[in-house]
Amino acid sequence: MKITRISIYQKDLPLEHPYWLSAGRLKFEVLDASFVKIETDDGLTGWGEGTPWGHTYVPAHGPGIRAGIETMVPFILGLDPRRVLDVERAMDLALPGHLYAKSPVDMACWDIAGQAAGLPIADLMGGGSRTPRPIASSVGAKTIEDTRAVIDRYRQRGYIAHSVKIGGDVDRDIARIRDVEALRAPEDIILYDVNRGWTRQQALQVMSAVADLNVKIEQPCETLDDIAALAGKHTTPVSVDESLVTLQDATRIARDGLAEIFGIKLNRVGGLTKAARMRDIALTHGIDMFVMATGGSVLADTEALHLAATIPDANCYAVWACQDMLTIDIAGGRGPRNIDGHLNLPEEPGLGVHPDEDALGTAVAVYQ
Repeated sequence: MKITRISIYQKDLPLEHPYWLSAGRLKFEVLDASFVKIETDDGLTGWGEGTPWGHTYVPAHGPGIRAGIETMVPFILGLDPRRVLDVERAMDLALPGHLYAKSPVDMACWDIAGQAAGLPIADLMGGGSRTPRPIASSVGAKTIEDTRAVIDRYRQRGYIAHSVKIGGDVDRDIARIRDVEALRAPEDIILYDVNRGWTRQQALQVMSAVADLNVKIEQPCETLDDIAALAGKHTTPVSVDESLVTLQDATRIARDGLAEIFGIKLNRVGGLTKAARMRDIALTHGIDMFVMATGGSVLADTEALHLAATIPDANCYAVWACQDMLTIDIAGGRGPRNIDGHLNLPEEPGLGVHPDEDALGTAVAVYQ
């Protein structure tokens, strides 16, 4: 089997509500999505998606993804997509770094490999738990009142997991954490996501002030060096997100005991192939996980769900469904959807969901 044709589609995905990054630093209303269609000489077709969270969140943006794929195409065409490690090596040689550009290609190859084997991707990867995964909301609010309103909106959709955005104002952050905890239901899974919004001093102030609540804090400071500097000065469980990009990051975090939780974002780390190695490092060191795409449609959500299904139930807190934040659906209702705040693994071979090409419009690039 060989890759014979690669088509790239661009689609704007409007958000249902304006979204503020922690501390209201950045506002997002539309996501720039890149969809990758890989065709083979055997007639199998695989789909991938790369949708960064805007262009101001981390070093990634939609045009860069599409340009990166164009650079890698000559090295990918003609390869067997079922040999995902060969494709990974070809991409790494053609374009060091640029993990966001590699993720949708890797995803499409896994889709084809699963179809060829007659198995869902999760089963092909050796996992495949059918336990429905809780969906984590993303609560991008700034005040106590707005936070309550957003959490309530998600609870009405069945959500029990919530990622509450904080950061930037110590007193306000302490007040919001205490308010959310006062309203916490017994089954709730809550993570307070700072998105790098604290200095080291601010992090210690807030974590000391809420130590009695035993809350979980995600990405309290800008860098791993900052997080390392806090180690031993607090008792708060820490999750790493933006600082978890490469396998070297994962090994340092595990070796030095910098965090109790990995927030694995498949688009950011380069796709399923690389994310699976991070999963194994986490499990080896007793580190739990949240799994998600960075953003995107039901395709990106489904990819994350496949990885989550390969993680033991006790070690996977939740997944994310960005599809619930969008105003358009490029898959016509197909694929894993919110059922009482959870996603169920698809049983179809491969990814388990493909887009409606008519909804994507005309390809912006075709390579063959």
